[in-house]
Amino acid sequence: MVMTIINIETAMEHLRLDDEIDKTMVEGYLAAAEDSAMQFLNRRFYADQVALDSAVENQIAGERPIVITPSIHSAVLLILGWLYENRGDDLSHDLPGPARWLLNPYRIDMGV
Repeated sequence: MVMTIINIETAMEHLRLDDEIDKTMVEGYLAAAEDSAMQFLNRRFYADQVALDSAVENQIAGERPIVITPSIHSAVLLILGWLYENRGDDLSHDLPGPARWLLNPYRIDMGV
């Protein structure tokens, strides 16, 4: 089982799914959506201050870590929905526009 910041029940509700068969697939997509958001942000986010403090103490937090915000939470769910709806299709596209819009204010070190 993959540990994610957003719980699987929230993800399943967002996708309007209640089938246990889909749960394993959704867990994988949720982990990928969180990872994708963190890569776009160039920073890690954590469920709460306790988790962030623990990551900092264990020196795994990375640069400028933050506690997940409502905008980041929503962006991850948008990415999740996009991954779920487009599974098996050409995934060469960038993040969904609304997710980028929600994540941009928290992005650091954007590069060129």
